[in-house]
Amino acid sequence: QQLTKSITPKPTLLKNVIWAFIVGGLICAFGQIIINILVLLGMERLEASTATTAFLILLGALLTGLGVYDRIGKYAGAGSIIPVTGFANSIVAPALEFKREGYVMGVGAKLFTIAGPVLVYGIATSIIIGLIYYFIV
Repeated sequence: QQLTKSITPKPTLLKNVIWAFIVGGLICAFGQIIINILVLLGMERLEASTATTAFLILLGALLTGLGVYDRIGKYAGAGSIIPVTGFANSIVAPALEFKREGYVMGVGAKLFTIAGPVLVYGIATSIIIGLIYYFIV
């Protein structure tokens, strides 16, 4: 264990944090620019936010399919995982990886391997909070 510990390269924490901050900030700034443009074109702010979220998910899935998002994630770390584009990546990547096993047992079974627990707990929590809100208010 000592030999492994001595050979393993030490992570450059400061560099990783800076890259995550820059890339995550650029993704969010890009989303805000899209929202602002849509609002200037006459959309309501809520509609513009919804359209931007859908567009960023599409863009994240497309970049994952082209292999670009993984290269971004190699340097950005959490900066590429935390925004909604990272969620799209977590769904599309397993689907692409297991496509050769078929659409049902490959894509269908592995599509929600990473994102599945997030969806289950997110939906369950929203139902519980909705019920609490319903009975209290």
